[in-house]
Amino acid sequence: MKPVRYLRTGVLVALLILVGVTTDNRSPISDAQAYNSQTYDQIRLFSEALSIVQKNYVEEPESLELVRGAIRGMLTSLDPHSSFMTPDMYKEMQIDTQGEFQGIGITIGIRDGILTVIAPIDDTPAFRAGILAGDKIVKIEDTTTKNMSLMEAVKLMRGPKGTKVTISIGRKGEPAPIEFTLTRDVIPLFSVKVKDIDPSIGYVRIAQFQKKTSTEFGEALQKIREEKGDAFKGLVLDLRNNPGGLLVSAIEVADRFVHSGPIVTTKGRLQNQNYAYNAKSKGTEPDYPMVVLVNGGSASASEIVAGALQDYKKAILIGTTTFGKGSVQTIYRLGDGSGMRVTTARYFTPSGRSIQATGIEPDIVVRNLSGTPRGHVREKDLTGHLENDQVKEDENESEKENKEAPSMDFIPEDPAEDDQLMRAVDLLKGLDLFKDLHSAAETQVKE
Repeated sequence: MKPVRYLRTGVLVALLILVGVTTDNRSPISDAQAYNSQTYDQIRLFSEALSIVQKNYVEEPESLELVRGAIRGMLTSLDPHSSFMTPDMYKEMQIDTQGEFQGIGITIGIRDGILTVIAPIDDTPAFRAGILAGDKIVKIEDTTTKNMSLMEAVKLMRGPKGTKVTISIGRKGEPAPIEFTLTRDVIPLFSVKVKDIDPSIGYVRIAQFQKKTSTEFGEALQKIREEKGDAFKGLVLDLRNNPGGLLVSAIEVADRFVHSGPIVTTKGRLQNQNYAYNAKSKGTEPDYPMVVLVNGGSASASEIVAGALQDYKKAILIGTTTFGKGSVQTIYRLGDGSGMRVTTARYFTPSGRSIQATGIEPDIVVRNLSGTPRGHVREKDLTGHLENDQVKEDENESEKENKEAPSMDFIPEDPAEDDQLMRAVDLLKGLDLFKDLHSAAETQVKE
């Protein structure tokens, strides 16, 4: 089966698991070239340890659980986005990419060994309850999350619609954990939303990149142009708190604005992991002013779109520095129906930039002032993250000290209270006004 790329772009493992991922049903063990004599020595060492546990442990262990536990530990030691999936989890992952799931609706990662909220998904129980990016999940029901894997946490928080789950949240500034009892709901994967914010400015929000995102996005653009007609002056594409999704969907969205050239390239240790995804001229949107809104919750697939549009000068980026997930994952199906999510490549923007652990800097920095300022959780904060080979560690620290200031990744429901959105609207109107003034001045000179 041909690998299928995801990109939450891949993105972060979450209650929604997508992007930066490819699927491959071949067993990795079938590739004999991957093994050398040293690897076989280590396999013998594992067999020796497994035998000792089976013969001597105080209670008789199940061999399947021992092996799965070993695989889980091996993948956890690599990076935050490599993980093991039981057969049930593997099936759920496949459903996530094209349908819906039942749960509370948050994207999670591990920061300093603690289960941490990357971003709540729009219009979900977690979002409505006020769970925020950066919140620490310390307990799920009566189970502590210490040393808990992402996939284990996902399994505990998912469940049938209408059932309840209680999670305990540690939040900066709060003396004790806060308990949230959430009623699970169907988390739909409709990712594109249109909102009327101004008579002349279009607004589209992509909450996540799913199988039908590109089609929905195209329909949204057509609807905006038809409704606004000659009054249409520009577009706001909102990618804030978008944790990623399918790689192919992100490429298709960016392709609507790029006539030719690479949208994203991937580079791995193996030659077959190096690939350039190029734009196609067919279906390219006409040129019009555009602003892309980003923040610390914009990750993976959304960073690919933002990076491509920034590199090709197709849009002005407004907001705060993005999450910084610049890696691609491949999903391998194992013989018993379980799966492995393995980081196999890094991705690069059209200009060759790696945003791994650094993120994309907006052209205009604007912070929403609503709520209490708090620090972002980004890729560089996750335990075991890959380093960016293009940036020295001391440069990363310098950027951290000089460019970052605490701010919320909160998006107000009322557009009038959304400082980033209002700045985007003002900019687009200003660009149109300048164009009109320039045209009038040229007419006067000719006369």
